[in-house]
Amino acid sequence: MTIAGPAHPAEPRTRGEHVRRRELAAFLRSRRERVSPEQVGLPRGPRRRTPGLRREEVAQLSAVGVTWYTWIEQGRAARVSAQVLDAVARALLMDPTERAHLFALAGTADPRTDAACPVASAGVLKVVERLAPYPASLQNARYDLLAANRPFAQLFGDPAELPLAERNCVWLLAVSERWKRDFLDRDEMLRDMIAKYRAAMAEHVAEPAWKSQLHRLLAASAEFRELWERHEVAPMSPHVKRYRHPQVGLVRLEHRNMWLAPRAPAHRVVAYLPADEDSEERLERLAALADG
Repeated sequence: MTIAGPAHPAEPRTRGEHVRRRELAAFLRSRRERVSPEQVGLPRGPRRRTPGLRREEVAQLSAVGVTWYTWIEQGRAARVSAQVLDAVARALLMDPTERAHLFALAGTADPRTDAACPVASAGVLKVVERLAPYPASLQNARYDLLAANRPFAQLFGDPAELPLAERNCVWLLAVSERWKRDFLDRDEMLRDMIAKYRAAMAEHVAEPAWKSQLHRLLAASAEFRELWERHEVAPMSPHVKRYRHPQVGLVRLEHRNMWLAPRAPAHRVVAYLPADEDSEERLERLAALADG
């Protein structure tokens, strides 16, 4: 089965669209020239002069019409479907970063966005660990907890002990009995986080991972449903919140976001810094308790 495109290419309506198509075309050409025939199981042949693959070969490997793929590489194709982009990304052996860039240039949501937590790099994990005795975590734009250091686990609970689908700050704030009990500003925090979550989701409304997570939250929490229906949005901003720990008492922390990648896949290190000297002393005491 060959994936065909429209009968005629559409002219770009704006300069921005023209630039986006041109960048998409250049990116595809660069990826095509990088892949050798041998990498995809094709014979090189004695007369090959094109570096990498030919357009016809990419079209064949991805089951996309040759004319339609040519239009894409010439910057003449509008509204390239997710099905075509997925097939082309596979044919050109794109890694996750290249695939995300491809879909971003095309202005199309990636249907394969993974709901599971990806494995963080060793360097990023080291940053999270070295922030101790301050709690810190690695999160994505959906508030999934991808990693957390020991102070975070002591203060808020260890995400590694939870099912994968529940390692998410929005889920925990809406559902977790521990977070409801220990987060003294929990009601205000939930409203604020849902507003930020809605603002973040605007760029991902068609992505399966976001839709699946939203449906789970709506089904699990009447409180979440009521707040979601308000359609409130809020920006990311530093703020101080209060937590009660059974061993060291009240801790006031200021949330600071350090973005590693503001675009998809957007990851950030969230550091929880003591807002006063008492909170700093209590975090140090918590670290001492963990050390035995």
